[in-house]
Amino acid sequence: MTGHGQASTQNDQVRVVAEVRTVNNRFLKTSINCDLDAAHQSKLESLIKKHVRRGSVNLRVKTQILESGSEHKLNEAALRSYWLQLSEVAGNSQSINIESLLLLPGVVETNIDETLTETVWPLAKQAAIEALESLNQMRKIEGEVMQKDMLANSDLILQHLDSVKQYAPQVIESYSRRMTDRINSLLESHDVTIDPTAIIKEVGVFAEKVDISEETVRLGSHVEQFQKIVNAENSDGKKLDFLVQEMLRETNTIGSKANNVEIAKQVVEIKSAIERIREMVQNVE
Repeated sequence: MTGHGQASTQNDQVRVVAEVRTVNNRFLKTSINCDLDAAHQSKLESLIKKHVRRGSVNLRVKTQILESGSEHKLNEAALRSYWLQLSEVAGNSQSINIESLLLLPGVVETNIDETLTETVWPLAKQAAIEALESLNQMRKIEGEVMQKDMLANSDLILQHLDSVKQYAPQVIESYSRRMTDRINSLLESHDVTIDPTAIIKEVGVFAEKVDISEETVRLGSHVEQFQKIVNAENSDGKKLDFLVQEMLRETNTIGSKANNVEIAKQVVEIKSAIERIREMVQNVE
């Protein structure tokens, strides 16, 4: 699910800003951009996993050292190297702006005392947690809207499924009438009779081919499971994704087996509702 969260913390020596963004993904994918060491980056990743279970997550933690907590030192070797290289390009060293050189990477170094280094992580952790909580608050509001929409579409599926069940017996009855009328018409023209049991047997074979009772039962069961998970306090996006695939599979089977125009109309409506659900399920953790 897409979302954004931001928070900042500081003391007299350092200020930390954390910003997190998420986009849809079937799995959890994390990306961390910060100036902390590898060990603390691993801790940030653990924090993400506690708050987010699914999606592409980008966490950016920026540390700003305040004047009272750092000392600035000029790196003369880096400055001289920049000067010589630019002089060769410019041809006249007098045209080089010294202020611009001071902004280049590595020219001015910031020395952070050990006490300050120990202070940065608690602030970064707090800022990251607050940013993740802000993110989840935003995602929760969006999730409540999606929950209502998914439940409404699942109810719509059940309504059309009831119509399919009502039309199902008509498929066999219609076929039986058509075949009986056709056979009788042919027999009358040739003055021949036929055993009615033969017609009954043929209708039975057809009925077995177009029987969709198992598919309708499974589809109804899938929808009920789907609604149960959606209404649960902690839903599971991967399970919902699987159920949507199974719902679509059963619907396709119903459409291919049931040789009936009215059932075909209901199948189209069911597949449309499933497709709307499938788009939203990609956002669910």
